[in-house]
Amino acid sequence: MKIDFTLEKKVIVVTGATGIIGGAFVEAIAAAGGIVCLLGRNEKVANERVNLINEQGGEAIALIADVTNEADLVKARDLVLDKYGRIDGLVNAAGGNIPDAVIQPEQDVFQLNMEALQQVMNLNLFGTILPTQVFGAVMKNNTEGGSIVNISSVATVQAMTKVLGYSLAKASIDSYTKWFAVELCNRYGDKIRMNSIVPGFFLTEQNRTLLTNPDGSLTSRGDSVIQNTPFRRFGKPEELNGALVWLLSDASKFVTGSKVTVDGGFTIYSGV
Repeated sequence: MKIDFTLEKKVIVVTGATGIIGGAFVEAIAAAGGIVCLLGRNEKVANERVNLINEQGGEAIALIADVTNEADLVKARDLVLDKYGRIDGLVNAAGGNIPDAVIQPEQDVFQLNMEALQQVMNLNLFGTILPTQVFGAVMKNNTEGGSIVNISSVATVQAMTKVLGYSLAKASIDSYTKWFAVELCNRYGDKIRMNSIVPGFFLTEQNRTLLTNPDGSLTSRGDSVIQNTPFRRFGKPEELNGALVWLLSDASKFVTGSKVTVDGGFTIYSGV
């Protein structure tokens, strides 16, 4: 029996492709033979990453778009279809937190910044749903269907101080992933799959100031994270790549509605 982990010539759209984790994702997809469509708002970074992939013998294009703007996404989709005629995979990697949505210990929990919380929900949850509506719909026309991968968080498993909006949004993504996976099955059988990756703690631009000081040392929160991670370190972005390539490839064809946890043991550790 052949188990196929290749992404050879699969056309895969990655949102949040100009971020730290998104950058690791596009490199992994290109290395596995996929055609990468890098979607993000930072045109300079997107073009730099596209050029690097193409120079190394891969194939990639840049799609400059905001995941919460449907018109942007439709334009990006049409560019992909004009060039390649199909979309085989979608990675909803856009997301993150914003400072005003972080609840500090001294703040009154009955005076939450509702606008900031809504912004985080919009970015993470609807910034996942909307690209799925636009890009995912194309997959039903594919002979071999396609795979959609969302990004969850360990914040959905245990209550974490400060990150209320982010936790709410990622918990909603968990619910959405299961619900939508079932509905895809009911309508299209095994043609389109939806799963999610649950990262532990990885240093990104959004959480760096929560976990580290300007000199690189750990904050008290960062130290707590390390003490409660059995591996005693943060994850490296490339350590998510194995799960991603598996979920996008035909090796996971009987997997849908599932969460793959990559957290160095954080969610299984009691702290004792």
